Amino acid sequence: MSRKHREGFNTPFQRLHEQLAPREQAAAAPAPAPAPPKLPPRESSDDDLWATATSGVAPLERGAGLAGPPRPAPAAEPFWHPDLDAIRELEALVSGEAPFDLSDSDEFIEGWVPGLDPGIVRRLRRGEYAVQGHIDLHGMTKDEAKAAVDAFLRAARQAGKRCVLLVHGRGRHSKDQMPILKDALKNWLATARFGRHVLAFATARPTDGGAGALYVLLRRAGR
Repeated sequence: MSRKHREGFNTPFQRLHEQLAPREQAAAAPAPAPAPPKLPPRESSDDDLWATATSGVAPLERGAGLAGPPRPAPAAEPFWHPDLDAIRELEALVSGEAPFDLSDSDEFIEGWVPGLDPGIVRRLRRGEYAVQGHIDLHGMTKDEAKAAVDAFLRAARQAGKRCVLLVHGRGRHSKDQMPILKDALKNWLATARFGRHVLAFATARPTDGGAGALYVLLRRAGR
């Protein structure tokens, strides 16, 4: 058969061979290896969990130790109102419960806390305690004198002084020539407002002002 006749000859199996060739090659290739089985996740231990939780944490430096409790705040000074003070003075006089034992006459006045050694009162009356400060109340009104005496006694006690002198005068220049401040001081010093600073008081000796002045023995600071 000539070449011309072969080219025109119908060859149906030639195309079938061409279509099957790639499949045969793929079937001849080795099969891929199976993937390894997945293992179950490992459970975390307590050590692993702690390491994860504290990752990146820096230890604190050890301090000096435990801090003690804060110091308590000092007790506040009690609040005093003039009207309340006057009412308490009257109540104490009426009930006989004044915080001081009093003794007075036209020329002298004395007062002391109950239970105080009588010898201390005698020494004060004789002027045997050194006077460490004084205040002159001449020319003051009762209200001015009361505020001045309160501040003076508080400051003197805080400074650690034990005996001070209050110069109140004899009242010769007051109306009716009455010793207004002298009588007022006797009542003031016997009240709780002033008594928290005072142990005893007594009319001064003539060399320190006599009937126009008072020795005042103060309590020790902090008591």
